[in-house]
Amino acid sequence: MPQKKKSALLVDAAAKDGIGGYEIGLGGERERDEGRGWGWCLFGEAEMERPGDCSFGSGFSFHARSSSLPSRPSQWLSLSRSDLTIAMAGDRSNHVDDLVKQFAPTLSKDILKNISHPAENETKSPSAMHDNEEEKGFSVPPHADLQSLPIENNPKAGASVQIIDYAKGGVDQSGKSCELKFGSYCLWREQHREDMKDSMVKRLKDHLFVARAYYPSIAKLPSQDKLSREMRQNIQEVERVLSESTTDADLPPQIGKKLHRMQAAIARAKSFHVDCNNVDKKLRQIYDLTEDEANFHMRQSVFLYQLAVQTMPKSLHCLSMRLTVEYFRSPFDDTEASLADKYIDRALQHYVIFSTNVLASSVVINSTVMHAKESGKLVFHVLTDEENYFAMKLWFFRNTYKEATIEVLNMERLDLNNSKLQFSLPVEFRVSHSVDAQSRTEYLSTFSHLHYRLPEIFQNLEKVVVLDDDVVVQQDLSALWNLNMEGKVNAAVQFCSVKLSLLKSYLGENSFNKNSCAWMSGLNVIDLVKWRELDLTETYQKFVKEVSHIVSTQEAQNEAVALHASLLTFQDLIYPLDGSWALSGLGHDYNVEVYPIRNAAVLHYNGKMKPWLELGIPKYKGYWKNFVNREDQFLTDCNWNS
Repeated sequence: MPQKKKSALLVDAAAKDGIGGYEIGLGGERERDEGRGWGWCLFGEAEMERPGDCSFGSGFSFHARSSSLPSRPSQWLSLSRSDLTIAMAGDRSNHVDDLVKQFAPTLSKDILKNISHPAENETKSPSAMHDNEEEKGFSVPPHADLQSLPIENNPKAGASVQIIDYAKGGVDQSGKSCELKFGSYCLWREQHREDMKDSMVKRLKDHLFVARAYYPSIAKLPSQDKLSREMRQNIQEVERVLSESTTDADLPPQIGKKLHRMQAAIARAKSFHVDCNNVDKKLRQIYDLTEDEANFHMRQSVFLYQLAVQTMPKSLHCLSMRLTVEYFRSPFDDTEASLADKYIDRALQHYVIFSTNVLASSVVINSTVMHAKESGKLVFHVLTDEENYFAMKLWFFRNTYKEATIEVLNMERLDLNNSKLQFSLPVEFRVSHSVDAQSRTEYLSTFSHLHYRLPEIFQNLEKVVVLDDDVVVQQDLSALWNLNMEGKVNAAVQFCSVKLSLLKSYLGENSFNKNSCAWMSGLNVIDLVKWRELDLTETYQKFVKEVSHIVSTQEAQNEAVALHASLLTFQDLIYPLDGSWALSGLGHDYNVEVYPIRNAAVLHYNGKMKPWLELGIPKYKGYWKNFVNREDQFLTDCNWNS
């Protein structure tokens, strides 16, 4: 399934329509004081471990990655946009060293510093927000509990922020590095960990290691041929058993006798004088091999997790294909002409959705309409690519949403000033940081390049609300249309765990407000009149050009620069929405409480575990599935049961 992307310090921007991507590196000295916490760094969509785990150096670097599945424990694996990469990493060979250098993210200048600042939340206090909004004639959704919002909206003071060394080995010597290496996989693994009943298997492995350590020394004793043969036979038998068994239930009968024979052989071997150095060397070799095997299985698990969250579910692929075929098989009366006036009527409420997911976009629309006081005033503009355009057209022709109007636009066929548009979805960046010595993984979503063409796409409109396709609306949003934005362009929920001052080296020497917070996409009110007046599209393109000369491909330019340019383009132009308007984290955080979920106006499933995936967090899926038309014949035919 196409997914959003993520990145920032240590930006590994990856495309939403593929696995992995390109990486920009930014680094600093590694924090060695464990008492201060290990801080934060931001990674790309793949969330796979690079050689050395979290690096820095000098200069920007973008590296395409490619290859296939791992076949043995002496390999490390990473995901790329179009394929998979394998590099031999059993020994610290020159080849691996070269790979480490190649994949190490780098950026020059004065960034080799430790950064540790309190993350102050610039979002207005609940009382202040209510008071101010009463003056403006703007009210927030009722019953909102701001104190229960997730950490990205209410970061605690004293949160330590640090740029992590990604190329020189371990990320965190205290053992808290899993989320830094593998991101949301670690969160998923903790929730699905099973207790293995394998005590006998472990005993067999322990004795096998000891037998292997002593066997070479015994084999060199001419007078102990019988014991040597017995040990070899025991080793082979146990190896054969372990190759077919992972739990005690898998073990064959009489395994106790095999274990007893091996114990007896080991006891006899220990009675002989052997060179302890040889035994020690052999045990160390076995330990290294076992560690390699464990690392291999970890990477294999991460790969399978990535495959599951990055791949479109079979039922949704079936849905898209069936709709496309049906579109051409059974021509229908297009109502575009009769609705043309509504598409440009400024008196109506216009919502924009960027999506390639038929079902996800329908949930956004259905949930918005179901809670709207006047559905006849709602106009939805679904922007999609050519591949999914016909499926979208047929779906929204077959399904009605009260009195709302829906327009589907093929962005790849839309000409603006004789220039073709390349479709791109919102970008999402993974942020790992520490709060009160506890690791946190958040997802910061922001606009893609295509968002900056909104004033040209909707030339006749003055204001639009932009919704990501991974949100569910739970309250009437009409109050947003009466919002006094005080001359700002973009009304958004802020992400004050990340201040622009912390990104100074990454953002360059541009002038910006160091106390400004990063902001989130998902729910955004855009003043197109003010946008055109300030010519923000040109401003954005200017910031893109500043970085594009160091980007090796157009594909990387389209994605990896999004955060850099977006943060600078909207500096001092963000109107902070009250945090109760949008609750994020439902695509990665297992600990979001029920009360804030029920009282949030919009639920944002940012993260890897989207609600339409099998790996979606079960307790949050219901809020999304409530707005799926399960009676639809196409969904039934495609066995959709997410």
